[in-house]
Amino acid sequence: MPNARRPALDARLGPVIALAIAVFAFLPIASWIPGGRDVPWYGSQLAVWLAATVLSIGFGALAAIASRYASWLWRDRLLDGVAARYDRNAWPIAIGLAVVAFALYAATASVFSRRPILIDEVVQLFHARIFLGGRLWLPASERPEFFSVLHVVDTGGKVYSQFPAGGPAALALGAAIGMPWIVNAFYGALAILAFVAFLRVAEPRPGVALGSALVFALAPFAVFMSGSHMNHVPLLLCLVAAMAALAGVTSSDTPRPWLALACGLALGLAATIRPVDALAFALPAGLWMLARALRDKRRWVDALPAAVGVIVPVVLLMWVNMRTTGAPFRFGYEVLWGKEHALGFHVAPWGIAHTPARGVELINLYFLRLQLYFLETPVPALIPFIAALALTRRFSALDRYLLASGGLIVGLYFAYWHDGFFLGPRFMYPLLPALALWTARALPLVRERIGRVELRGISAYRVLIFASVAAVVAGLVTRIPLRLSQYSHGLASMRWDVDSAATKDDVRHSLVLVRESWGAQLMSRLWALGVTRTQSELLYRHIDTCVLEVRVTSLEGGVTRGGAAYQVIAPLLRDSSKLRPSSFSPDTTERVLPDAVYPSKCEQRIDDDRAGTTLYALTLTGHEHDNVYARDLHERDQWLLDRYPGRSVYLLTPTVATGPWPKFFRVSRDSLERAWREGH
Repeated sequence: MPNARRPALDARLGPVIALAIAVFAFLPIASWIPGGRDVPWYGSQLAVWLAATVLSIGFGALAAIASRYASWLWRDRLLDGVAARYDRNAWPIAIGLAVVAFALYAATASVFSRRPILIDEVVQLFHARIFLGGRLWLPASERPEFFSVLHVVDTGGKVYSQFPAGGPAALALGAAIGMPWIVNAFYGALAILAFVAFLRVAEPRPGVALGSALVFALAPFAVFMSGSHMNHVPLLLCLVAAMAALAGVTSSDTPRPWLALACGLALGLAATIRPVDALAFALPAGLWMLARALRDKRRWVDALPAAVGVIVPVVLLMWVNMRTTGAPFRFGYEVLWGKEHALGFHVAPWGIAHTPARGVELINLYFLRLQLYFLETPVPALIPFIAALALTRRFSALDRYLLASGGLIVGLYFAYWHDGFFLGPRFMYPLLPALALWTARALPLVRERIGRVELRGISAYRVLIFASVAAVVAGLVTRIPLRLSQYSHGLASMRWDVDSAATKDDVRHSLVLVRESWGAQLMSRLWALGVTRTQSELLYRHIDTCVLEVRVTSLEGGVTRGGAAYQVIAPLLRDSSKLRPSSFSPDTTERVLPDAVYPSKCEQRIDDDRAGTTLYALTLTGHEHDNVYARDLHERDQWLLDRYPGRSVYLLTPTVATGPWPKFFRVSRDSLERAWREGH
């Protein structure tokens, strides 16, 4: 009986899902939520979408009319011939596509200067190099204020990144050959082959399978992400490999234990990189295999190896966690930020309250951004995806698996407080297989359902084919160059290569003092007092920076630490409602009370900020020349001079001449001590 009802249920399911996605992808819900995120670009972007859609359809209609008189513009069986050729040579074509994509992804890494330009990338590369040194962690300094970094754990005598071990381990393969920038290009190319293997089972129409592979490989969202150092790329490889193995197991009339084991291993490896994303794909797969085993005892030969496959990498991850965080299911996130970092509706680490309304706001932003970043066309990118779902009347078991996993991804990130935006809505990156598949299905479904609809002898299908070509070409001509320019020039200060600069200036076996902003110095000193990352964020954002400086200084050198130190500082929060962004300093994160009069020490710190600052995190990727890089904390640097007595001393700071990139300036120990005596 359930099977008899399934076509009717599927016929309703597609339009319902399509409508839900369309609501989030086209409407500025975030702006309608009281206190929600404003979407200032929505109005202008909506105008672009409407104009581009009308122009694309208009071009499609004109081209369709012209094709009636110029036969070379349209050949009815051309696409069928391409599909047939792909069906006969699927794997050679897939390998060729993977090779081309690898070259494209590797070239795209140059857009980011082949450097990690987001703090997440920097910290994971730092952790990867710890692994390459044969360690799980480095010993922590007794004076962490000189060396601490936002996403780096430096408590319990150990230093490692907050991220699960699988991401840094994936980067380590590239770092081992001195080319960490190329490893994601390789993972992205392998993911194409895994996706083709999945499509060989999931999509019987060769033309749609080819289209899906092309979208998956060449969608700008995939291209730019595969040129980065982000852990979403090896994650996607693991997820798609698991999908391909799952498709092979579930489509077979006989048990395939080795393929089931591969499915489990891939999901387990995904869990070592991004556990939440892995859960979204592992839970439906596990329930599916369990249900098959309960119906047919022979299928336990599949279910058990799959379970073992998941367990092996997860146990390895638990072992790493035990050696670093001290508990098998405790990650570095929790060590740094506490329970506030977890999924759920609560006050987030940076003080914002994550509520269901805010969850809706974030999901709305993710889908609005997918419209822009997925295909980079002036026409809304999700139109084909939504239309295909609405026109689908029968979902296969693998279709339902993709929909269930995608729904779980959206649901889990609905309950997560952070806005995951970099190179697009990166938390939605695991949706790429589903997006590619249903985008490729859109035009064939139009042909099947309404393709015979004609207006004055012109078929709707032909019009949409030409309109789609127009939209893609318009994206290549207009949006892609703009995005390349944006990515090439964005986060310019993060592109500086510390090792190359040290080589150029012959800085070796030296102590390098890195001049960070006053605010960054204060944060590191709060952490050194044992104040948690979450508490430090609260104090820094809600206390006059100079007032906080005076209170922190009074605690340094004493025995008050941890929660007690926080309690000493917390009464200063009483004036938080009066604070304003500082008008004295170029650092807009600093706060000031109205009519505040700063003593000379605070004025000096502001003058330092005006002279130029850099990010200490940039030095994490340096691993040559035996240099020691430490945060410049002025008179507190005496500890560093005593700790490294035989080294030359340099100050690392940008100047007007060097722009955002810092420069090494050699300084004498005597001049430093004289400056400290004078209050500098």
